Amino acid sequence: MELSSLMKKYAEQIGGQYTEYDQSNSIIIMPVSGGRFQTVLGRITQNELYNRKLISLNSKVCAVKPDLDFKMLLEQTAYFNYCRFVIKENYLQIEAVASLIGISEETIKEMVQEVANLADQFELKLTGVDIH
Repeated sequence: MELSSLMKKYAEQIGGQYTEYDQSNSIIIMPVSGGRFQTVLGRITQNELYNRKLISLNSKVCAVKPDLDFKMLLEQTAYFNYCRFVIKENYLQIEAVASLIGISEETIKEMVQEVANLADQFELKLTGVDIH
């Protein structure tokens, strides 16, 4: 599956903005509720442990601070379909990961949408402002 063409097509369908870094890295600036936008980075990587290609979709929520309620965040993941919270480069992020084997374009679109919506919702909840 070619990530760049899928994400470009999806961005056009939803009125988002698409940027391609290379064949393995793409960005969509997604429209979300309230007239806001959320940046979602898509990346294809090779998982050495299972010897397969994975798609990883990430969006930043906010900088990690000591007063974040990590227990609440962990409890919230029980309600997510595809996503989880991760900390990367000192940022709390929403991430969805799946094997490219057998995954449909529709599922990837759902994953991108969930990443964007959850990152936007928790960004507002945790910071009170639209950052990303």
